[in-house]
Amino acid sequence: MTDRPLTIMAVHAHPDDEATSTGGVLARYAAEGIRTVLVTCTDGGCGDGPGGVKPGDPGHDPAAVALMRRQELEASCAVLKISDLEMLDYADSGMMGWPSNDAPGSFWQTPVKEGAARLAELMRHYRPDVVVTYDENGFYGHPDHIQAHRITMAALEMTASETTALTPKVYWTTIPHSTMRRFGEIIREFHPEMPEPDPAEVAEMAKMGLPDDEITTWVDATAFSDQKFDSLAAHASQGDNIFFLKMGKERFGELMGVETFVRVQDATGAALPENDLFAGLR
Repeated sequence: MTDRPLTIMAVHAHPDDEATSTGGVLARYAAEGIRTVLVTCTDGGCGDGPGGVKPGDPGHDPAAVALMRRQELEASCAVLKISDLEMLDYADSGMMGWPSNDAPGSFWQTPVKEGAARLAELMRHYRPDVVVTYDENGFYGHPDHIQAHRITMAALEMTASETTALTPKVYWTTIPHSTMRRFGEIIREFHPEMPEPDPAEVAEMAKMGLPDDEITTWVDATAFSDQKFDSLAAHASQGDNIFFLKMGKERFGELMGVETFVRVQDATGAALPENDLFAGLR
């Protein structure tokens, strides 16, 4: 035992990603006295600009958007009581297939070994007991999410091979298929005029998340759902893209209060399914 506090490190791609899938656990564990470290890999410069101006449209200034989104990220961290924010500040790569994927300096173009080495340094510094990031597909195929997965897993491999090896519990974020179906119902409730989805879209959506019985870890953060909502709301410039804010806090808490994960590395032997990322560590 040491005096070092228990620590969770969440590795996310963009400003606002910290809130959607991990805002609840970050707020809950901060309230429990656990050190919460957020690593944000990109500057978010491919997000909407002031007035909703889209990337590629006249007047969209990626540098100005990045500055605005950094301020919003800091506000979100204050809401969630995040202990430490680390920004790798790679250029946002945009959605898969965008020209920005190929831009020099974009996160997607960064060699995995380079990004992993920077993240490994942060792991050595903070020595996290729990590390959370995305699955191999970045949950929905976004290049920066995929790259965040790649550098996280590579950084874990780097640090595990050292003399003072880090052996954190490692999790990938996910969503149960039951919740995905509920999302679909709510979206249609808010947009009854929507046509029936294209079968190809349905097939693509089916790749997201996991069957309920494949999820290893269900963390109830319902008591912190208001904080999670407010942290999302702090990213006001991206409001057009954040459907969850349209639900209102009560509905949001019902749907988004429990956060779900797949445990992919563990040295504690904690039984599955579990309801705490720190099961076996305290």
